[in-house]
Amino acid sequence: MTEESKSGQPQIDPAVSVVGPGDGETIVLGTTRMRVLEDGSHTGHRLAIAESVLAPHTQGPPQHRHARHDEGFYVLAGTVRFTVGNEEYDATPGTLVMVPPGTPHTFANPGDQPAVMLSTFTPDLYVQYFRDLQEELTGGRPLTPRANIDAMRRYATEPAADLP
Repeated sequence: MTEESKSGQPQIDPAVSVVGPGDGETIVLGTTRMRVLEDGSHTGHRLAIAESVLAPHTQGPPQHRHARHDEGFYVLAGTVRFTVGNEEYDATPGTLVMVPPGTPHTFANPGDQPAVMLSTFTPDLYVQYFRDLQEELTGGRPLTPRANIDAMRRYATEPAADLP
C-alpha cells in the first residue's frame, strides 16, 4: 500500500510510470489478449488501465454488474458491441463507453477483424479478477460459467441474470 493510500494525502514525489509499446503484464483469456498498462500500483489503487485485443467473433463475458467500480472502454480499432441491459451499441474507433456501478453490461466483437479497446477500472480492484481467470484457464482447463461467476463475486461483481 502506498503512503498516499494510507494517509489519503498525495505523495510528495510520486513516481512517474512509463509503459512502452511492448511492456506491461499480458493476460490471455481465450481469444482475448489483455495488456495491463497500470494495475493500480502507481495510482494509489484509484485507477487501472488495460488494452484488450478481441479476436474476430469473440463472445464477451456474461452480462454483469460491478458494485464498487466504474469501468470505461475506449475503442481504438474494429467494432465492439456493448450490451447494456436490453440495449445494444456498436462502438467504432473513437467511441468511449462509461459504465457506472450497478449497470448491467457486456461486450463482444461481432466483426471479422480484431477489435482493440482501452479499458479503465476505478478503483483498480478488477485487474486481479483477470489474473484469477487466467490462472483458472492454466493447463487448458475450460472456464465454466460457475467458475467465472465465483471469480466475479470475489471482486464485487454479480451476473446480471441467474445461471441456467
